[in-house]
Amino acid sequence: MSQYQAPVDDISFNLFDVWQLDQYWQQQPQLQELIEADTAKAILEEAAKICEQQLAPYSQIADAVGAQLADGKVSLPEHYYTAYQSLSEGGWTGLSGDAEFGGMGMPKSLSMMVDEMLCSADIAFSLYPGLTAGACVTLLQHADEQMKACYLPKLYSGEWSGTMCLTEAHAGSDLGIMRTTAKPDTDGSYLISGSKIFITAGEHDLTSNIIHLVLAKLPDAPAGSRGISLFLVPKFIVTENCDLAERNAVNVGSIEHKMGINGSATCVLNFDGARGYLIGEPHRGLACMFTMMNYERLSMGSQGLGAAERAYQNALAYAKDRLQGRTGKTDPNKADAILGHADVRRMLLNIKAMNEAGRTFATWVANLLDRAKYDGCAQSAQRANLLTPITKAFMTDRGLDACITAQQVFGGHGYVKEWGMEQLVRDVRIAQIYEGTNGIQAADFMLRKVASDQAAVLLALLNDIQLELKAHPTSISVVVEKRITQLIDVSHSLLAQEQNVLSMNACDYLDAVGYVLYAYMWQRNLMALNPAKHSADFVAAKTQTAMWYTQKVLPKVDGLFSSLQSDGSAMFALTEDQF
Repeated sequence: MSQYQAPVDDISFNLFDVWQLDQYWQQQPQLQELIEADTAKAILEEAAKICEQQLAPYSQIADAVGAQLADGKVSLPEHYYTAYQSLSEGGWTGLSGDAEFGGMGMPKSLSMMVDEMLCSADIAFSLYPGLTAGACVTLLQHADEQMKACYLPKLYSGEWSGTMCLTEAHAGSDLGIMRTTAKPDTDGSYLISGSKIFITAGEHDLTSNIIHLVLAKLPDAPAGSRGISLFLVPKFIVTENCDLAERNAVNVGSIEHKMGINGSATCVLNFDGARGYLIGEPHRGLACMFTMMNYERLSMGSQGLGAAERAYQNALAYAKDRLQGRTGKTDPNKADAILGHADVRRMLLNIKAMNEAGRTFATWVANLLDRAKYDGCAQSAQRANLLTPITKAFMTDRGLDACITAQQVFGGHGYVKEWGMEQLVRDVRIAQIYEGTNGIQAADFMLRKVASDQAAVLLALLNDIQLELKAHPTSISVVVEKRITQLIDVSHSLLAQEQNVLSMNACDYLDAVGYVLYAYMWQRNLMALNPAKHSADFVAAKTQTAMWYTQKVLPKVDGLFSSLQSDGSAMFALTEDQF
């Protein structure tokens, strides 16, 4: 059976030693009365209890039971109800919500760590509060004051939940060709008609109401994506007093039978003249919805890291317990734990090195968002925007890699359901697909985040990192600086190419940037180590893992740099019939 223990110590190390966020929080008027290190640790420890005790032990049951549709109603695994109630009562569903509307007002850098724990415990369950949090961000930024005052308190409290409804059967990434319509009604509302697919948490009975954020087109809409508007469509109509009234004309058509995340109700929703309310300006819906999508893309990174962390913990425990073969270091007549074998150590170290760098990276990006919010720092906002597709794509790609590698540690047992490893592989696989496939993330990064400004934001960031490396030398800083210089050179070379070449190289380029920035994350880890504060084992483990990363993982960029500068004309030389 798969086990999980929340890595609260390493999370705290990243928050308070690597990035020293407790000091930053105390400098912000909005935060200094809300949170300091002890409060944050208490929040993390309480969240860990829910994840460790109410979710993780039952994730395999949730996978087996799944979401069930009968008579137009969706039921969920039984323990989801008590776990969700615990989350709601503890304020976790509104952890980073605006305090004006009943949220706890905590920084993103803290809530993202809680997201990781929830994803380790059960990715499918995490989607219910996760989608709600994203919907809240959209409403907070784009809804009018009356709508915010009515809906946000209920969403933050967990009494209601939220979804986002974009995809249609014929319109996935190309939302401009969607067919869902919004017809103005005499009372100022709109009648929404159409069908949406792949709607996460689209129907369930965890909450008394579900608030759907729906993209649709008005009768006078311009063609393409510029003609899309965003509407709030509740499952139950909400009165002027914010009470529930009659059922709206939105119903579940079916639920998808998926490879993984079976506890998540992934629905086809049919809107048959459902009453909806415009959010923001007409024809500006896609920009509003991207507020939620960008939030969810960061959550995808948490899914990749969360699954990888649980996979590592179980593979490590198995490697210590499983006796097989002889390493020559103990009694030659007895089998040794497989942790003594070099190949098993290689696999585990690869996962450990990526996971711990990934946690530092996630904390960094979340804090950039906090600085953009609390300080109004334009540079932090630009850098968070730059790093969002890396958070989504690189962290989820590496998350799947980690789960497959951990499964390999188990040998044949990893392929058997009772150990839980194959479920982690199945569950995390979706993170590379939804909220914009990783190929789309790479294209976005290459074309919109880098090429559009001739890499100005990226190069400024890399220059700042180089200055930091010189000012704070560690055992790996020279290696990291060398790789950054190589990355800068490759970036200049790529930017001289035409768009087709940039698109062709987008995935490799995103990976190259990801590996180099993870090396910087290890630099930050080493800078934060303090023998007077941290145990000798902790210091040694961090130091040796950093060395492993720079010596055995980081050289992957050599192949990526070579590929990025190689001729790829064969791609364009093939005709369609030759594929």
